[in-house]
Amino acid sequence: MQNLDVNETVNAWSSLAGSVFMPHTEDEYRRLVALLDGLIDEVGEDESHSLASLMEIVGVLIEKHEDDRVPELAVD
Repeated sequence: MQNLDVNETVNAWSSLAGSVFMPHTEDEYRRLVALLDGLIDEVGEDESHSLASLMEIVGVLIEKHEDDRVPELAVD
């Protein structure tokens, strides 16, 4: 297991924190969806792309927001 260099992580995160976050508003949700769309355009199906894991993380954040805020359709 690699040792976490907190100072290095803080520096790296500070450049991403404005783009990658848990959405709490519709505006933040739309910003994440736009980011995901851009990542999909760049990464496509290339799982070895350097941004593939970021694309997955953004997708999970969006999915969590939708699960928490979008009511499920009732099945008759």
